[in-house]
Amino acid sequence: MAVSKRKTGKKDKSNNMPVEAKAIEQPITQTLESNYMPYAMSVIVSRAIPEIDGFKPSHRKLLYTMYKMGLLTGQRQKSANIVGRTMQLNPHGDAAIYETMVRLSTGNEALIAPFVDSKGNFGKVYSRDMSYAASRYTEAKLAPICNEIFKDIDKDTVDFTDSYDGTQQEPVLLPTAFPNILVSANSGIAVGMASMICGFNLNEVCEAAINYIKDPEYDLFGSMPAPDFSTGGEIIFDRAEMEEIYRTGKGSFKIRSKWRFIKEHNIIEIYEIPYTTTTDIIIDKISDLCKSGKIKEISDMRDETDLNGLKLAIELKRGTDPDKLMQKLFKLTTLQDVFSCNFNILVAGNPKVMGVKEILDEWTAWRTECLRRMIFSDIAKKNEKLHLLEGLEKILLDIDSAIEIIRNTELEDEVVPNLMMGFGIDETQAEFVANIKLRNINRQYILNRTSEIKLLKDEIEHLKEVLNSNRKIRGLIIDDLKRINKKYVIPRRSDIVYSADIEDEPAEPAVEDYPVYIIFTSEGYIKKLSVPAYRNSTEQKLKEGDSISEVFETSNNNEMIFFTDKTQAYKLRISDLEDSRSANLGQFIPAKLDFDEGEKIIAAFIPGDYSSTLLFVYENGKVSKVPMSSYATKSNRKKLINAYSDKSRLVRIIRLDNDCDIVLFTNDGRALLFNSAMLLSKAGRSSEGVYVLTKKKDRILTDAATSEKSGLSDPYLYKVTRIPSSGQALDPDDNIEKQLSFID
Repeated sequence: MAVSKRKTGKKDKSNNMPVEAKAIEQPITQTLESNYMPYAMSVIVSRAIPEIDGFKPSHRKLLYTMYKMGLLTGQRQKSANIVGRTMQLNPHGDAAIYETMVRLSTGNEALIAPFVDSKGNFGKVYSRDMSYAASRYTEAKLAPICNEIFKDIDKDTVDFTDSYDGTQQEPVLLPTAFPNILVSANSGIAVGMASMICGFNLNEVCEAAINYIKDPEYDLFGSMPAPDFSTGGEIIFDRAEMEEIYRTGKGSFKIRSKWRFIKEHNIIEIYEIPYTTTTDIIIDKISDLCKSGKIKEISDMRDETDLNGLKLAIELKRGTDPDKLMQKLFKLTTLQDVFSCNFNILVAGNPKVMGVKEILDEWTAWRTECLRRMIFSDIAKKNEKLHLLEGLEKILLDIDSAIEIIRNTELEDEVVPNLMMGFGIDETQAEFVANIKLRNINRQYILNRTSEIKLLKDEIEHLKEVLNSNRKIRGLIIDDLKRINKKYVIPRRSDIVYSADIEDEPAEPAVEDYPVYIIFTSEGYIKKLSVPAYRNSTEQKLKEGDSISEVFETSNNNEMIFFTDKTQAYKLRISDLEDSRSANLGQFIPAKLDFDEGEKIIAAFIPGDYSSTLLFVYENGKVSKVPMSSYATKSNRKKLINAYSDKSRLVRIIRLDNDCDIVLFTNDGRALLFNSAMLLSKAGRSSEGVYVLTKKKDRILTDAATSEKSGLSDPYLYKVTRIPSSGQALDPDDNIEKQLSFID
């Protein structure tokens, strides 16, 4: 139940304080339905998700305002003026409106086919540092391609609705004459859903749409083989991945930067980057890699972006192979990135994830309806004109009688009724005749006007034929697409590189392998010593109050895994540790591996080939047997969440190379010995395990060890043949003081 309290607004007369209303109990489902759902639907339908015309409401309101300001053909105006006018339709504030304009502009380079022709500093989509100037300093107008966005909008092609304050009308959609939903890259995060639409080349989309309308079985890859981005780059084309995106509207593909090597200066120049990243992200990441020693081939890096475009310069150290370095940077930075597609689009107010063909079907159906409405509007206007001319034609029979009727009519209000009676025409026709200028009441004028009657009838008949023919309407759509494809030629910016032609990424540099000793302390410090350094040391320097918890004899190319009290595991490559000396404290593991605040290590292992097994012993009496291989990862992941169950406090982790006898101890002085083979191995890391200790009120499991390390004089006195078991009371010779504190 949701309980809410609210103030009534009334005041207690005795102390002039607001009177608090009684608490109102309400089911949480009702609270969500009445308070949260309207907000969620508003975000989905009115803000975040684009519609079939390719625009969100904020885009549409801005562009329509500019259209009504005459900026399709007029001179540029100050952006501040445009933003102010747009606020009559968009109540979300000038900053949000201007940011929308920036993204739609030619200067920002966020779109393949920008809709705003900008002048001034509009920033760059590929750089966070290159921010746009204030709206009072920049100017804008609509780009020429907006002619295709607003084509025939005044012919009732789309519905209009009241603005938020009801003072004016705005279009619900814009009658785009091409599939802008596929051309303009778009993204949005709503409530419970999101949308991520990659852009495609305008000419390729038009060509694909033409062929698909003609033949629904057409292979779209023949015209639009892959997406296209305003920032260029190279799309790594995998046919199976791309087919999945085209078919379902979901999937991902890789895109990487373009670069060149300037041999005389020993510099790599990066001049195009993935759409998903920015120059500052790339520079920061490469800087971090250089500082950590993972990249040692770079001597300097500069952002040399200027008016000529993007350029990142990387100075190489002598003898560096640029190809190998770039392969490494592609792997470690966003110079190669992944674009995840989610073609979630609003169709008739409902969000729907669609593949490319389904999007083209929806757009074609919607565009067909736009053209039907336009044709119906044209027919209505031509019928209205025809009706007037047919009345004028009747005047041609006797112009003198018409003049006589008007001359002999005493009252002005009686002119129209008298013409109606005199020539058998209706009020609209009579009004039209009565308003003809005196100079136009001649036979030539009337003959010229009435000669249009046959032409109008032919046009109306033709329009009706088109209106009743899906084939002819689709022919009009194709004609528009052909015209746009010819008029607006936009070269492809993102090159296509086939994944089969790309060389495999080089393996990570070979780590020098040699025997080492790892000293791990109870306070979480660790140090790596070579064999001579360890054997020659007489005493290890430790922090005051610290003690050595474990000494591992291993090799430099192994890993270590640390389990913490927050059900997480952290992995560390031993090669990432610097060689130390006995006189050093070593490195603090929580800081090196970026532990959460207050997180403590409870066990550490060197997994080797991950063939061992781990026993997780819990306070509630359960024991889980998990293969070490469950913690092996292909990527260099440093942190694994949900490393073990959090249903009960973990008491001990025991590593087993083979099944053996395990002893459990309880808080009420009992012990239990069982063989680990009695437990089934669980593949899931967060498995709760099974009860080994019989449940009993106030009895908890306090410790565990292998039989050899249990400290019991005769462990087999406590052996059980089946589990769960309550165990046996400890022998007086095996009192708790004799038990050892250990970490396996």
